[in-house]
Amino acid sequence: MMGMDLIFGPSVERGPRNRRIYLTFDDGPNERATAAILDTLANERVPAAFFMVGDHVRRFPNVAREVASAGHMVGNHTYNHVKLHFAGRQKIRTQLRKTHDAIESVTGVAPRSFRAPHGYRSPFLISIIVDMSYTVFGWTFGVFDTAKPGMEVIRRRVRKRLRPGAIVLLHDGDGYDPEGDRMQTADALPGIISDARQAGYEFGSLSELLNGGDMQKLGPQTHRGLE
Repeated sequence: MMGMDLIFGPSVERGPRNRRIYLTFDDGPNERATAAILDTLANERVPAAFFMVGDHVRRFPNVAREVASAGHMVGNHTYNHVKLHFAGRQKIRTQLRKTHDAIESVTGVAPRSFRAPHGYRSPFLISIIVDMSYTVFGWTFGVFDTAKPGMEVIRRRVRKRLRPGAIVLLHDGDGYDPEGDRMQTADALPGIISDARQAGYEFGSLSELLNGGDMQKLGPQTHRGLE
């Protein structure tokens, strides 16, 4: 559903409250983890969204192309994983535009969505998002998989927090280190999918929620990103 913040503008924090959840992966692409995640998603026929760091797209164009070719949604996550809360208008515009151009030139797909690194946004972001015709996505919950607590811990944390319409934040890369290890998340994914299905959930594509979809607007957003 769309949350509205009078300072930072609207963002989608969850989907409709039905038995559908949405898997999202930030900070890639990554040669090892993204490839392993794609294999699992293909085997299980599950859609996902990947919010990509522009510099990682430049480093690993083949992996970025594989994500888009598999039909997953590709979103903008800035060029250098920059925290935007203290960034000026021109820096924000440059970060988003460079990433947009990198993704489009590599994958042939123009992104239509944005997620701010760590969830930190700026009042300057609103007009740039409007100019680029983007939808801003947050998340319903994350499980701090970036701390690498272990495959089973990641799986258990997701299972315990599942709820209708949840947008689940996971990571296929390290926003600051292109070689960062996210294999615990990749290894946890088959179990996450199995647990969700056993609990009666289906998996939706975040593209269903672009530009608000048919969702009603809610009150002030409560999410403040930490991951």
